[in-house]
Amino acid sequence: MRPWASLPGYARLVSEIRVSGRSARDRIVDAVLIVLTAGLGVGAASALGTPTTWPAWLGPIELVLGALTCVSLWWRRGHPIAVATILVIAGAVLSSVSIAPLIALYTVALTCSTRAIAILAAVNLVSVVSPLLMRPDIPASPTLLVASNVVGVVAATAFGLVVRSRRELVESLRERAAAAEVEAMLRAAQAEHEAREELAREMHDVLGHRLSLLSVQAGALSYNRDVPPEDAARAVEEIRSSSRKALQDLREVLDILRAPQDERPMPGTRDLPALVVEANSSGTPTRIEDGAGLTTGAVELSAIAERTLYRFVQEGLTNVRKHAPGAETTVRIDRSRNTGLEAEVVNGPPATPGARGTDRDVGSGLRGLAERAALVGGSVEHAPTIDGGWRLALRLPGPS
Repeated sequence: MRPWASLPGYARLVSEIRVSGRSARDRIVDAVLIVLTAGLGVGAASALGTPTTWPAWLGPIELVLGALTCVSLWWRRGHPIAVATILVIAGAVLSSVSIAPLIALYTVALTCSTRAIAILAAVNLVSVVSPLLMRPDIPASPTLLVASNVVGVVAATAFGLVVRSRRELVESLRERAAAAEVEAMLRAAQAEHEAREELAREMHDVLGHRLSLLSVQAGALSYNRDVPPEDAARAVEEIRSSSRKALQDLREVLDILRAPQDERPMPGTRDLPALVVEANSSGTPTRIEDGAGLTTGAVELSAIAERTLYRFVQEGLTNVRKHAPGAETTVRIDRSRNTGLEAEVVNGPPATPGARGTDRDVGSGLRGLAERAALVGGSVEHAPTIDGGWRLALRLPGPS
């Protein structure tokens, strides 16, 4: 079975290419062949005359029977073996059935199995013996008659096999074209799906981070309503600044996604200290421990690995603000035993009363992190800690 036959949409495309049933051209060809073979048969029988051993009145009947037998060519496409058998038997008895058996043999070679072709070709070769026995006074050389019969049978069979081979080649090319079209459709759909996934991950990582900052700042302002006016104004200014940065980040994300792959200025490991500073300014005490030297540029990763590590820390700090506001948080980056990299974001219990603490569902953020890590051969783990906090860990292959 062809490997592309199982592709979605393949059967529909192939069925649109194929023409079902007999076309008008086929009907015209069959009608012309009937008239032609019947005319040649009648002409040949009239030239040979009635055998001397036959009554004279059988001559016209032979002509009519031969012409009617040629009409069976109309059904040669649907029943090639039956029509070929009828015509070869009739041709052995009636001289008015001349080339019709060869036409039927051509159809058998075109559509039937090798065994059927061989049997009917042999029967056609042997059928020439009957006219020689029935017409000992035939006005033609027996050698010439046998030779012409052999040439006709070989030519009809060979021509049918050649046309059959060509049609199979054309059909194979059509199927390959259909398979290529389906494959192109699948690739386009896959590319569109990957583009949507990338857009969703970037929007979640960037906007989720900024909006969590806004939520913390607005929540603090709502909780402490008796703060002095100057502190409230400062908090409002922080909210306004965060909102402006969120819009700016949104524009940057859209510009990055529209830009070619090689021109995308993506964040990397050197931007991690800025995330830590931002987390501290939002009320989440955070420190970073970089044992691998990534933030200083001592060790470099691939662009996609740096981007994955940055998004991992960003998502971890965002989750801390959402689920454990005010919790002390540590970002650790270090080498692993197998020369890879390990990073983790660990936070203690929430400092805000009534926070959800470690009751965290696996949302789209963690699923996006797992997808990012899988693209570079890494993995993501998350679990609560003994003291009631939460640990989010990332493992990446070592730097090249």
